Formats: sequence, C-alpha cells, structure tokens
Amino acid sequence: MTVSRFSIRKWLIRVLLILILLPVLLVLMLRFIDPGIWMWKIQRDLNPPPGYPAHSQHIWVPLDQISGTMQLAVIASEDQKFPQHWGLDLESIADALSDNEKGGRIRGASTLTQQTAKNLFLWPAKSYLRKGLEAGLAVLMEALWTKQRILEVYLNIVEFGPGIYGVEAASQAYFHKPAQRLSPVEAARLAAVLPNPYRLRAANPSNYVWQRIRWITHQMQLLGPNHWNP
Repeated sequence: MTVSRFSIRKWLIRVLLILILLPVLLVLMLRFIDPGIWMWKIQRDLNPPPGYPAHSQHIWVPLDQISGTMQLAVIASEDQKFPQHWGLDLESIADALSDNEKGGRIRGASTLTQQTAKNLFLWPAKSYLRKGLEAGLAVLMEALWTKQRILEVYLNIVEFGPGIYGVEAASQAYFHKPAQRLSPVEAARLAAVLPNPYRLRAANPSNYVWQRIRWITHQMQLLGPNHWNP
C-alpha cells in the first residue's frame, strides 16, 4: 500500500500545527495556573549538583505578597529595562553577540522574561539553539502574559540557593520572615546571588556579594519606586 504525496503533506501540516499550537496553549494556560513543577527544578532533581539537598524548599506566593523592594531589587539587578521591553533587549543581545565572536564563548544578555522562559521550559546548558527557543518563548510570554505575571512566576521559581526555590522560601530560610516584609538590603542580598546561587551565598555574603548588594541598592535608589508599579 503506497502513501500519496498529498497524505504525507497533510500529515506534515498537522504535525507543524501541533508544534506551533502546543507552546502557545501551554504558555496561555500558565498565565492562569501556577506551575507545580518546572524544567529547571526537574533538571536539578534528576542531576543534582554538589551541595544540592535531599529535600528542596518551595512556597508559592502571589505577587502582592512579595515586597515591592524585592520586585525592584530583581529588576535593578537583572533587567532594568523590564518594564519597557517586549521580552528581548536587542541592544544587549547585539553587544553579547559581538563579545561572543571576539571571545569564542556564549554570553547571556537575558531579560527577566527570557530567564523565566528558561527556568520554566528549557534546559540549563548554554547553546545558540536554547537561546533561540528561549527568545521565542519570551516573546510569546510577553504577548500572552502581563508583566506582573512574568515577574510573579520568575520570583516563585528561581533558585536562591541550593534547593531553595522562590522568594518566599528564600526569605523564610535566610531571614525568618515572609517575603512581604523584606527590607531593601535583604531584598538586595537575595537578588545579589541570582547569577550563581551555588557560589554566591545570601546567608553569609562574601566581600564580592556585599559589593553586589551595595551596587543593587544604589541602582534601586537611582531607579526609584516609580520605575516599577505592579
């Protein structure tokens, strides 16, 4: 029994539509449903790095239960253009590509939206393929989510220390208080470790981490409370 070219073409079109619609439906669903699991945590659980605990910590809280200072600290530290961009910072991407061509390594230039997409859906290894998928998902999230939802999901799934996911779990672990009551310095301490929460510690900050904390608090003052109005 032979398969006609028309049947093959019809099958390929269906597969293509599924590949296009599946991420759209998934991203749209997660605008309203808080994820109970995400790819970054799955990767950690399956391949735990040195220092990863037997039991992880995670407490989901809505954005209005996260202090405004914590929200501003993350924006000041990770993505100061977050309130304005549409998922990608093209200027930073161009600079990163230029640096990568000169130095032969892949540098990030990820926005908070891209970092949220990576933590939710993708794998941690650096590659141009992953960065391309990350960029596409970030644009899709900006189209289907609000800025508030993007920041809410990011702050609830990002790792602040080995096995400590989300700002509420981090605030309870390091400062014994809810994330709603974090002071500007405490918020900056948490934001300061995000680039590498296994090397940079919020509990006992090194001199380097204290330098980052001072820089972040200064940036928060320069941006001002009106830079981000959730």
